[in-house]
Amino acid sequence: MTAADPDRASLEAAWLTLTRETLPGLAGCRMWPVRADHCFQRILLDAAVGGVWYDAVAARPAYRHIAVDRLAEALRLGEGAAAGTVDLATLNRQSLAWRRARQR
Repeated sequence: MTAADPDRASLEAAWLTLTRETLPGLAGCRMWPVRADHCFQRILLDAAVGGVWYDAVAARPAYRHIAVDRLAEALRLGEGAAAGTVDLATLNRQSLAWRRARQR
């Protein structure tokens, strides 16, 4: 799929709304460990690829260059966090662990 694909375009638009508006808007009342859009993006992209996202995505911005199935997975996880069915704090701890391990 290309960035011009309407399905990908829909996923990208949903991703940006979720990570720039929805999740930051919920962060305070959910007492999440992060508040900034780029932190939500890091957590969800890392979880979607099973490691540090920039080891799996060749170019930036990641949401434009990641495989469409991985973007869909990141979106699914974020929507789950918004719905309360995915533990964002656990995903954040795993993301940070992958990053610490990568630095060693």
